[in-house]
Amino acid sequence: MTPPKVYTLLRTAMTSTQEEIKEIQKPEAVESLTTEEILLLQEMAEAGLLYGLMKSKTHPKMKSHIFAIRSGVEIINLESSIKCIEKAGEFLKSIIASGKSVIIVGTSPATKGPVKEMAMKVGMPYVSERWLGGTITNFKVISERIKYYNKLIADRESGALNKYTKKERVLLDKKIEKMRLLFEGISAMSELPGALLVLDPKENKIAIYEAKELKIPVIALMNTDNDPSFVEYCIPGNNRLTKSVSWVLNYLESALRKQA
Repeated sequence: MTPPKVYTLLRTAMTSTQEEIKEIQKPEAVESLTTEEILLLQEMAEAGLLYGLMKSKTHPKMKSHIFAIRSGVEIINLESSIKCIEKAGEFLKSIIASGKSVIIVGTSPATKGPVKEMAMKVGMPYVSERWLGGTITNFKVISERIKYYNKLIADRESGALNKYTKKERVLLDKKIEKMRLLFEGISAMSELPGALLVLDPKENKIAIYEAKELKIPVIALMNTDNDPSFVEYCIPGNNRLTKSVSWVLNYLESALRKQA
């Protein structure tokens, strides 16, 4: 049974009765938590990771990660989230240590900004606009398109495109911009990744299906309407708030960063 200590951190938003408040303020409710764990839970709560969706949208397999219901909204068990994110972090470290890359994927409004920022920070490939079908299952063809995109960028920067007319250069610029949305984040990727880190699995099912086909492990931040068995490493948490997504990525930053 989940101890009442989680309530101590979340009571201002989640507690509905004075009796509950009195119960959770008892010293024994938190004495088993370390200072680090208390701070971690507090950070996660403040980032909004505890907020799931309406009970009617909950996937049956997510019930083990749900702590309570408040006003019809599922509250995610942050202690469960901590265990899951720690396991995911250890796995990511092993992938990076093996010399493989991790594609960070997030195309929803709440995820695209944090995904691009973190990927560039740790030097990992990313997809923040649209997952192009075949990105990994048809990587041979995609890699040729990436080479072409990189050549166009290099030619424009070197002035090699100046030989074309103004109208032709305008058309090439438009072409480069369209390709940028698809290939910018994976422009340095020369081989298949060792894993996918997906921040919005509902929006990027194709990416996960492709990974499954190639037996590439997937780590995903999953809200209460997701099926946790769909991926190898589920991190239960709110993925509809930019602040929540950023917190998860910041926590995993050290695991994603290549070691010198």
